[in-house]
Amino acid sequence: MSHVTIKGLPVSERPYEKCMERGAASLSDAELLAVILKSGTRKRNSVEVAREILMLCGDDGRIGNLRRLTPAQLMHIEGIGQVKAIQIQCLAELCSRMSEYTYSRKVLLNSPDRIAEYYMEAFGQLKQEEMHLVFLDTKNHWIQEILLTKGTVNASLVSTRELFIEALRYCAVHVVMIHNHPSGDPTPSTEDIAVTKKVKEAGELLDIRLIDHIIIGENRYFSMKAAGYL
Repeated sequence: MSHVTIKGLPVSERPYEKCMERGAASLSDAELLAVILKSGTRKRNSVEVAREILMLCGDDGRIGNLRRLTPAQLMHIEGIGQVKAIQIQCLAELCSRMSEYTYSRKVLLNSPDRIAEYYMEAFGQLKQEEMHLVFLDTKNHWIQEILLTKGTVNASLVSTRELFIEALRYCAVHVVMIHNHPSGDPTPSTEDIAVTKKVKEAGELLDIRLIDHIIIGENRYFSMKAAGYL
């Protein structure tokens, strides 16, 4: 079969022109990826190279698995050098983060069980103690999550000023504190309880309520709210 360049295709089948005329939603996965690649090789156009990349993804070439490919795997394909491999990886990561953000905006965190279930896997894999803040709206839907501290939780290291500046920046009405115990035992320490009380009292002054402080261990958790500390 003779090689057909992008310019050799009918105008209606060229990814750029097709996007301009009908919008990006009209492009196939291979055509979308071809736009990112910009060029192919002497033997294959960019759409054909894109199809080979998608076949590496498995599952009949589903683009959802693009993130799994390593630069080394991508660079085994003719026409994909280090720069293009990195561009493809960054594209896959960007799409993943956009998807996670869209999903997170719909997440309802209105009980200790739901909060723990949502964060259990990610926090259970951490090797070091981390304290995160989750900001919620009036109906307890996820707005944003930030890392507050890394290392042993200590009341003196938690800046309530910075915490609530961030909460106000995201127009949060409720706050959830979440941290992990790498030991696997989620039982709160004296410092954990002190941090909870400190943030709770500061939040009451600003009318931003701390609705829970969840401590995650190995496949189990501790809720300050359920235990009566909030």
